[in-house]
Amino acid sequence: MAQGHEKRKADLKVVILGDSSVGKTTLIHRYMEGVFTNKASTIGASFILKQWGPYNVAIWDTAGEEKYAGLSSFYCRGASAAILAYDLTRHDSLNILKERHIPLLQSAEEDCLCVVVGTKLDLVNDTTRQISTDMGKALAKSQNKVRYADSANVVPYFETSSKTGKNVEDVFSFILNTCLPLENDCKDKMTRKLSSGGCVDLHQPKNCHEKRKCC
Repeated sequence: MAQGHEKRKADLKVVILGDSSVGKTTLIHRYMEGVFTNKASTIGASFILKQWGPYNVAIWDTAGEEKYAGLSSFYCRGASAAILAYDLTRHDSLNILKERHIPLLQSAEEDCLCVVVGTKLDLVNDTTRQISTDMGKALAKSQNKVRYADSANVVPYFETSSKTGKNVEDVFSFILNTCLPLENDCKDKMTRKLSSGGCVDLHQPKNCHEKRKCC
């Protein structure tokens, strides 16, 4: 997927963090290929390059196992956006995300955009859900409190299903539109209805010309 763009430096670096088996790799694959596949767990890290308008975007998929934490920290270096993923049916995956993976973002950009993603929505029902929508939104707010200090209604939180494709496109569209607005598309185009949690307005920053190059 990276062929043809390897010699060009990425305009945006996105990293995805979360425990093993929460569906990080399948989330990326669903977005890039439009299909669902059960991928083997990532060892260390891997990346793909995505062309978005005139921009080159590097999406880094990191291993979730504790023994790879050092490598994951290295791959977070210079990231302008991070997807913080957990399994909606596993409460421990949220705890592990907070305790093991979020601290790795110390090596990311100071104003790194953090998008919280609850995965495996297709498996959720009244008995299997272990992490509420409110818990996910609370984490998203706490991780972006400086960035969105003046925009209380902006909550970068999504619940997704890589199996059905539900909200997968929205996750990446929000990141790309926030960090790399096209010149003729700087105004808000990201009001989305998020499943299992009502409506959340995801507004663009006030003026794209006031923004730094990457987020």
